[in-house]
This record gives sequence, structure tokens and C-alpha cells, in this order.
Amino acid sequence: MITVKIVSIVGARPQFIKCAPVSREIRKEHEEILVHTGQHYDHGMSAVFFEELAIPEPDYNLGIGSGTHGRQTGAMLGAIEGVLGEEEPDFVLVYGDTNSTLAGALAAAKLHVPVAHVEAGLRSFDRRMPEEVNRVLTDHASDILFCPTETAVANLAAEGIREGVYLVGDVMVDAMNYNRAIAEERSRILDDVGVKPGEYLVVTVHRPSNTDDRENMAGILSALGEAGMPVVFPVHPRTRKYLEGYGLFSRMPENVRVTEPLGYLDMLHLMAHAEKVLTDSGGIQKEAYVLGVPCITLRENTEWVETVEAGWNVLVGARRGEIVDAIKHFLPEGQQEVVFGEGNASALIREALTGFLGG
Repeated sequence: MITVKIVSIVGARPQFIKCAPVSREIRKEHEEILVHTGQHYDHGMSAVFFEELAIPEPDYNLGIGSGTHGRQTGAMLGAIEGVLGEEEPDFVLVYGDTNSTLAGALAAAKLHVPVAHVEAGLRSFDRRMPEEVNRVLTDHASDILFCPTETAVANLAAEGIREGVYLVGDVMVDAMNYNRAIAEERSRILDDVGVKPGEYLVVTVHRPSNTDDRENMAGILSALGEAGMPVVFPVHPRTRKYLEGYGLFSRMPENVRVTEPLGYLDMLHLMAHAEKVLTDSGGIQKEAYVLGVPCITLRENTEWVETVEAGWNVLVGARRGEIVDAIKHFLPEGQQEVVFGEGNASALIREALTGFLGG
């Protein structure tokens, strides 16, 4: 068997979770060089995930940090180009839809290094979202595209992308299956925040469409105040900055229990035992579905349309009345279908990479 060198590029919380099971599989047969761009850089958004998920220490930490989309992506592009020039990999592996994803794909494509995209084919069809721009451009720069769902495969076909497309399922299912029992055993988050299983809500908010709009954030917080039960709110650093700037952080409703960003095991445990989850995150919509927890999405659209079609997710935007109504009345209809694979996506990715590279 031929051993090949793969450079994997990560930079944000969801990518750390996705890369953990894939890295375990890749390293069974191949050499992996792990590059952390530094897009998420404080301990609660970065280091804790490497510790909890037993992800190997990055071979490179580029330390790019925050910034405008153009400056951040440009800085990553230049730094990744330097790494690829030094390592001369056979393949570059990117995840999801962040600026790190796009920078990795562009740097590799311009150096004629084959690109593999994990979580390819997702579409919200809203080009105002930077994530949508990132995922579309990354897919069109990629040589091999690992799709989590049949919808993703169809989206690529509609754009003329049919070669190198693999339906593998979702690597987040792999991660959740591996870590669910560990979270049940280790996490004490429910005791720490003082809630009982099935008697609280979890909320996360980080999308610019919400955080950058005071009226939206005020509407969301007002709705949470009417929930009639405790709401656990792990606050993203960027969200906290905006809430403080709007003067809303100090006026948080009494039933809302604010925490720092949580590690993966605590967040998994917290979501698994919630009555409902409210979020504007794509990944958390999907995690809620796999956990069998109803999801209320604080957006006008979603790339995970399967969760809505299955009746386990409802889109409410940032409208107070619709959020309150969903909190009090939304209940999933019908049985869940398996739409994100069987939990073997990482193994299928390894097999496809091995075959593509002649291993």
C-alpha cells in the first residue's frame, strides 16, 4: 500500500469536531499534517476541543486570529500557501464552510494540489451568508467532494459537479456516536448550571445576521424571557461583544443562564437532555436532529433542509412572537428517518482517498 501525505486544514470549532474521527481513520494508512489557521483561538473555542476529542496537536498553528472576511481569508491564503510549499502534500483536506475552508481550497488549487472537501454540496441559497459563498467556491475548487446527504449530491449535480462526488454520510454522526457515552459519563454541566433533564432549553447565537442587528438580538432575548423555563445560553465571544455594545447583556432575562463557550462533551450532554434547542448554527441543527431533540432555528433558511422536511426543525428567524410560539407549541411530527448516514463516514472517506490517490 502506498502511503500518501495529506494536509488537513481546520480553524473553527465545528471543524475540530469533524476532523477528530476523520484523522483517526486517515492515520491508519496515511501521513497527516494538521494545520490550525487560528480562526478560533481562545481556549473555550479551540484548545478544549483538541483536549477532549484527542485530536493530535497541530503541526502548524498559523495564529491568524480574527479580522474582516477579506483580511482574514487573505492572511490564511498566504500562510497556507507557505505550508503547502514546504510540505508538498499529495492532497489537501478541508472541512465545512469557514474562511479557513476557502483559504485552504484556494491555496491548494493554485498550487495544483488536489482538494478534498468534507461536507460538500450544502446550500442555503442565500448568498448574503459568507458561509454560502465559502462552500460554493470551495466545492467548485475541489477534486473530490464528500457529501453528507442525498440532497447535497443533488445540489452539486444541479451546478454541473458530478465527477469525484461521494455520498458518505456525515462525519458529525461519527463524532457523536464516539463521544455520546463519554459525555454521559464525564459531563457535570447540568449540575453546574442547575437544570434538570427535559426541563430547560439550550440556545446558541453567533450568525452576523443576528448578532450584528440589535433589533434581532433584542427580539431573541425577549422571547427567551417568555420561555417559562430555564434557558442555558453558552455565549460566543463575538456575541458577547455585541450584546454588551447594545446594552443587552446586562439586561438578560432572569431565566437565562449565561455560560462561557462549552467544550464538546458538555455541549453534547447539554443538548441531549434539553427539551428543545434554539440556534442559528448549522451544525447544532444537525446535532439536535441526530440526538432526537426538537430544534428551533433562528434563521430564515437552512442548509440542512432534511431536518425541516422531517418535521424536527422549524425556521422562525428572529421574530419574538414566532420564537415564543415555537418554544411553547412546536412538536416534531412522525418518526425520524436516518438521513445523515450510518456513522461510518470517516471510514468511507479514508477508503475513497486511498483509492483516488492510488493507495
